[in-house]
Amino acid sequence: MRRGIAYVVLTLAAAICFAGSVSAQRMPERSLVRKGNRQFARERYELSADSYKQALESAPENFEATYDLGNALIRMEQYDKAEEVLTVAAADSLRSDEDRAEAYYNLGNAQFAQQKLREALASYRRSLELNPADMEAKYNYAYTKKLLDNQDQNQNQDQDQNQNQDQNQNQNQNQDQNQNQNQDQNQDQNDNGQNDQNRDQNDRDDQNDGNGGDDDRDGDEDQGDGRPRSGMSRQQQEQLLDAIQAQEDKTQDKIDEKKKGVLIKGRKNW
Repeated sequence: MRRGIAYVVLTLAAAICFAGSVSAQRMPERSLVRKGNRQFARERYELSADSYKQALESAPENFEATYDLGNALIRMEQYDKAEEVLTVAAADSLRSDEDRAEAYYNLGNAQFAQQKLREALASYRRSLELNPADMEAKYNYAYTKKLLDNQDQNQNQDQDQNQNQDQNQNQNQNQDQNQNQNQDQNQDQNDNGQNDQNRDQNDRDDQNDGNGGDDDRDGDEDQGDGRPRSGMSRQQQEQLLDAIQAQEDKTQDKIDEKKKGVLIKGRKNW
């Protein structure tokens, strides 16, 4: 009896093993995913990623292999590749909301690691829409939003500072231009004034050098350089005056001689 029972047990065990072997042959991706999970747990991330990739070669649409591969890539710090893989997993509409929420959450982590804060915020928001009770997703969403708000505030401040600097620079340039224009205008005015003075002096010199007009008729006026307007020098003018005075003296002497009746020799007899 015991032998019979033992035989039945052995027969059932063999049947189960045979069924498992047939199932593994039909769906090898499952065994590869389990193998990858064991390697992942031992922190052998590269080996686990290889197992997941082999599983996807057999079943390209397998959600578990895709999701687990994305997580392994995150641990390997290959964030750009992890983002690509997890984007595919999160878009699998055949999976439950909880599964897709997990995919969006890890997708947000991969984007956050690349400093893609706006993309990460959108992924965390989508994860919360699918699973509002996920506290870690709530925390990551709030933290990322705070970072974005600070970043936007700093950018606005930088823009304001740049605008103020540009305005100040434009004002300084305008002031410099106005100063240069004023200096040029003052220089032109000074040059014009000097030119006018030179022309006036030249006109006066030309008038002094000329012999016509009313100045020629007034021959006794001095021009300020020792020459009378008649063209005679001061010495010539004095000699003429002396001659006139001598003639007057001679005339006066003649008158006196006539009064006396004596003719003075050497003097002209009028």
